[in-house]
Amino acid sequence: MSGVNDFAFKMATVNGTGSASANSLLMQAIFRMGIPVTGKNLFPSNIQGLPTWYEIRVNADGWTARPEQVDLVVTLNPATYAKDVANVRPGGYLLYDSSWPLEADLIREGITIIGIPFGKMCVNAFERDRDRTLLRNIVYAGALAALFEIDMDVIHEMLTEKFSKKKSLLDANFTAIRLGYDYAKANFTCPLPFHLKRLDKTKDFIIIDGNSAAALGALYAGATVGAWYPITPSTSLMEAFTAFCKKFRVDKGTGLNNFCILQAEDELSAAGITIGAGWAGARAFTNTSGPGISLMQEFIGLAYYTEIPAVFFDVQRVGPSTGMPTRTQQADLMSLAYASHGDTKHIVLFPANPEECFYLSVEAFNLAERFQTPVFVASDLDIGMNDWMCQRLEWDDNYKPDRGKVLDATELEQVKKFSRYLDVDGDGIPARTLPGVHPNGAYFVRGSGHDKFGAYTEDSDAYQEVLDRLTRKFESAKKVVPAPEIHLQNSAHIGIVSLGGCHAAVMEAVHNLRERGIVADYMRIKAFPFDSPVKDFIDSHEVTFVVEQNRDAQLRALLAIELGVPRDNMTAVLNYGGMPLTSRIVVDAVAKHLEGVAV
Repeated sequence: MSGVNDFAFKMATVNGTGSASANSLLMQAIFRMGIPVTGKNLFPSNIQGLPTWYEIRVNADGWTARPEQVDLVVTLNPATYAKDVANVRPGGYLLYDSSWPLEADLIREGITIIGIPFGKMCVNAFERDRDRTLLRNIVYAGALAALFEIDMDVIHEMLTEKFSKKKSLLDANFTAIRLGYDYAKANFTCPLPFHLKRLDKTKDFIIIDGNSAAALGALYAGATVGAWYPITPSTSLMEAFTAFCKKFRVDKGTGLNNFCILQAEDELSAAGITIGAGWAGARAFTNTSGPGISLMQEFIGLAYYTEIPAVFFDVQRVGPSTGMPTRTQQADLMSLAYASHGDTKHIVLFPANPEECFYLSVEAFNLAERFQTPVFVASDLDIGMNDWMCQRLEWDDNYKPDRGKVLDATELEQVKKFSRYLDVDGDGIPARTLPGVHPNGAYFVRGSGHDKFGAYTEDSDAYQEVLDRLTRKFESAKKVVPAPEIHLQNSAHIGIVSLGGCHAAVMEAVHNLRERGIVADYMRIKAFPFDSPVKDFIDSHEVTFVVEQNRDAQLRALLAIELGVPRDNMTAVLNYGGMPLTSRIVVDAVAKHLEGVAV
């Protein structure tokens, strides 16, 4: 049941009308009150004019998955009135703009309807049409502040921080927030049965989105080259990296940039630039989404076969084809694991939230150079573009990047003949050189058949020797990539396996299942390739559920292919409609399956 510091509400508006600022104001104010909170922006793929929703979930226990039900909907878009009314839970509330009457067929029994004339109040209070449109959002924020008992001092503080240098805007926002607050206080019982009370549970946390966190990780990892082509939902990653570089990567003495960021003409060029920079010795990356990964396949194969480090951020969205660019999914798993034609396998990291986007970004660059190979960071739209409450990021100032086996000038001076693909240590990883360091390290980079010395070949044995060494290198990576996160409970006979953005919902589902008497262990996979603990977990449970956000159970398929686990021994729990996973989807799927087995 909803109650104090445990509820969810949604704002239904029109894209391009300025509601994002009001929604952010509300979420940040709740966060500053010390209350765990998270937000989900459900927006269209056009620039302006279509419906958009913003969901905010408040939960004192810190559950951050998408809410299972909505307690209050603010509906300001006539085109979605019917849908918004239907989304309110029984016993919940609908808040609408009573400047215009609500049609009788939209009035629903079992919910409380609150009307506030936001539009009329703005017409009376403000002169310009633009102000009337934009500030209507701040008026509804003021009304919600009264209904939920959001601390107005916190809101005033935030508005002052934002508009302190623009007095006219500050005054207008103060007026708007007061209009909504005072009207709600004067005409309705405030607060509602579900509302806020100050806590002290956010002092060690920050609000951040995954793309910004990934960009910050790339900066801290030492990346100096970024190549990209704009695509939703990954564009903001490079925009954030650019902003960070302009702040931290400009030489104070000369004013010269210590970075290179190139917007390429297409995704193919972005991949080529990234690989070329990696060959030259820079830490380089590109960011894209599923369609871009599809276009980059041949270049990815080149980097794999020529063993050049490169990092690819795939912020997954709904496919296939153009799909739904502003909805989330995890449907690139197979294409990342085996990207390109021929026999290829790649290291893939699966962050669960923006905090891990930061840390796994750093890890991706280390792995790419250590194993001299493309490494993928598989995020998704929900993680990348939404605001998450995460632990404050930490950094070790003694960090040294793992550049792998790179021969310097002194070592090359002793080399009589450099063989680029010779495995000296038995781990499948040869030594590499960087151009311009020493003439003894020169070699010809070729994507055509080559032997362990780097020479062209069409000899079957010589070619196969190189492919077998690449397999050994991939096997070595299993022991180095991040291990799975495993949560065990006493007397658990069933296991749940998941990855990435499913984590928050699955953790909550495990808790809710236990309250229903169903005890489950949980393993979150953090990286591909899979090592033995992944198989051990699956083998140790009578029933295993694999939770993922795609239609074809791609994680389950990968587990079957790579570990030899019979596919039918794993039950798929799938969510692929484009909306973030909720705990209820997992709970219902597990409970229904177990009931069927019992029967």
